[in-house]
Amino acid sequence: MIVPRPIAFVSTRSAAGQANLAPFSFFMGVSGEPPLLALSVSTRSGETKDTARNLVDTGEFVVNAATEELATVVNEASGDYPFGTDEFALTGLTAAPCIRVSAPRVAEAAFSLECRTHTVVPLGSAERGTQLIVGEIVWMHVREDMLEPGSADGTPPAPLVDAQRLRPLARLGKNLYAGLGPTFALDRPRIKR
Repeated sequence: MIVPRPIAFVSTRSAAGQANLAPFSFFMGVSGEPPLLALSVSTRSGETKDTARNLVDTGEFVVNAATEELATVVNEASGDYPFGTDEFALTGLTAAPCIRVSAPRVAEAAFSLECRTHTVVPLGSAERGTQLIVGEIVWMHVREDMLEPGSADGTPPAPLVDAQRLRPLARLGKNLYAGLGPTFALDRPRIKR
């Protein structure tokens, strides 16, 4: 019922240096100052998923934009592959270096958020457990064509991502995904004090 859900396309590197890439749709921003985001990684048949294992072991990860143009490869990276499978090679995506973390980012992504693991909270029982992971964003890569255009007077673009240009991919459940669809604006009420 909680739909649409944004997708964190998470890249990590194992302690042994193996790249991993997987999507997670229990994902959200939680704080602007400090910049924090959260994602939940459940176990699979009682086993910790590669992403959770890697980001706990190394203390870092990257959240890459999951967009409509990457929908097929986001889905392909979601398979139950054995530990150590390189989903970059599997999907044909390019692993690009980061600035502040050793995990790779997806070069084709509209944005990539380099994160350091802030907090990991275990939830549930061992067989069906979940790890709630909070990461601090330590560096951002954003493609210029994703930014809102400047004003008519030629001032520089606002440092905000234009959702229509981004075309984010959302998860609906089962095998269903959705794009952004139509948008509308509502100004918040102004309360006089």
